[in-house]
Amino acid sequence: MTPNFLVQLTDPHIREPGRLAYGRIDTAPYLQRAVASVLRLRQQPDAVVITGDLSDFGRAAEYAHLAELLAPLKMPVYLMPGNHDDRHEMRRSFPGHGYLGSEGFVQYSVKIGAIRLLTLDTVVPGQSHGTLCAERLGWLEAQLETTGEEPVVVAMHHPPFRTLIGHMDAIGLREGGPELEALVARHPNIERIICGHIHRAIDVRFGGTIASTSPAPGHQVALDLRPDAPSAWMLEPPGFRVHAWDGERLVTHLAPSGNFEGPYPFHENGALID
Repeated sequence: MTPNFLVQLTDPHIREPGRLAYGRIDTAPYLQRAVASVLRLRQQPDAVVITGDLSDFGRAAEYAHLAELLAPLKMPVYLMPGNHDDRHEMRRSFPGHGYLGSEGFVQYSVKIGAIRLLTLDTVVPGQSHGTLCAERLGWLEAQLETTGEEPVVVAMHHPPFRTLIGHMDAIGLREGGPELEALVARHPNIERIICGHIHRAIDVRFGGTIASTSPAPGHQVALDLRPDAPSAWMLEPPGFRVHAWDGERLVTHLAPSGNFEGPYPFHENGALID
């Protein structure tokens, strides 16, 4: 079969044109670079999902700027809220994205080739941490009961596991993690749980599958595993995830964001061609 490709971007934190996130970083050029990197992939994705923190303050002008930055992507783009977003303003700003629904949690099921993408809304309005209540988990369980043996990717903003980055775990998923893990363990067709929020690449065994986070297009959370480490971010090389379904399993690649020299061909014996 022809492989399916799902690109995951996350946490662009777009502000109004000319405004800086955290008073220091213009996030728009970084997202532009990420979009250009996606368009340079040799295998174009069937879809792109952005796992939250689309904006920095959930404002209409920020979402309008985001829409302009994403416009070059001609494949379907699926949006999700993070703790920096506003569900109502998201829906109002993206009226063509009917899957966002009209009220309540932003949770939806879409088919991307052979992959079933199920999204979970972990947002607590006005708070940085996330939660999964019985209603949200009940929706996921009902959806999973209909998937049969379809390969499923579950997407959420707050990761359901400890990252060991203390200040991020303090604003992580505070409720529903153990219940989610038990639910996932009952459904072996869940190939991956993909998350945002952490601005780093992390992979963890979770409920018999793999849960992961992705780098952001711009700033990354500093890698400091002390429980009392200060909240800090860095301009480490950004990136995104490419999830490829080959008919048997999901293979995930970490792709850097940017334009780099190469590729240079090799001889069969591994030597460089003159």
